[in-house]
Amino acid sequence: MGEIRFDGRVAVVTGAGGGLGKTYALELARRGASLVVNDLGGAADGTGSGTGMADATVQEIVAAGGRALANYDSVATPEGGRAIVQAALDAFGRVDVLVNNAGILRDKSFAKLEPAQLEAVLDVHLKGGFFVTQPAFSSMKEQGYGRIVMVSSGAGIFGNFGQSNYGAAKMGLVGLMNVLAVEGAKYDIKVNAIAPVARTRMTEQILGPLADALDPQLVTPLVTFLCSEQCALTHEIFDVGGGRYARIFVGLCRGWLAPAGGAPQPEEILANLDSIRDQKGYTVPDSITGELQAIAEAIQQR
Repeated sequence: MGEIRFDGRVAVVTGAGGGLGKTYALELARRGASLVVNDLGGAADGTGSGTGMADATVQEIVAAGGRALANYDSVATPEGGRAIVQAALDAFGRVDVLVNNAGILRDKSFAKLEPAQLEAVLDVHLKGGFFVTQPAFSSMKEQGYGRIVMVSSGAGIFGNFGQSNYGAAKMGLVGLMNVLAVEGAKYDIKVNAIAPVARTRMTEQILGPLADALDPQLVTPLVTFLCSEQCALTHEIFDVGGGRYARIFVGLCRGWLAPAGGAPQPEEILANLDSIRDQKGYTVPDSITGELQAIAEAIQQR
């Protein structure tokens, strides 16, 4: 098995001034990639800004013999997203890898959530994913190659108390990944998502005793692989934490087909719930086409 290398490749990692993002940037650089280290330098809730965090990551990379530059633009605006990608193009001539890692927390139970707390989280996580990815995706299309990793969360995929804003934004990134995997397929752009569980400044207060087992370094190998030329996977979600790596998927049950001749009654839905929910024989569609095909096949079998 050959070593996974990134020589000649250029990677952009957002939120790379600390936590998981920093581990991704350091490892990609160690394996030969040129890095744009983006970090606004704010607090975990998104307030404030500064250059120190991004600069520190860049200094580590350069001290180890790598190539990197710091970028302090916000992912939360179209202008910021374009500036981040343009920094890579200006300095290194291309963008091969993008890890959408930047994030903030504004946790609050749903009934008490203020609009500003929703908007701030959506701006960084979901809109940030759009604003940075769009110019990067365009560049990747032109060169016929790209690897994109969306950093999602179990808070969105599975749910977590007090994180309706965060969960909605993180599940939105899964939707974005699904579409870009389809649109990028013929350009050799692989797009995947991860749901990491790790000890960072954003999570260490809520993980309790489990935090000791959740070293951020245990997430990095999966991200590194997903960013590599050797990764042939696309349109997939992976759960990762504590050294455990597992695929997450959205499946489609075979379901129940109502008799022809009009819409069924609600009572018939109730009577057939077991068949509607039966997981035996499920499929994992690779796009909405797969969903439509399942419906067409069921109708043909009437």
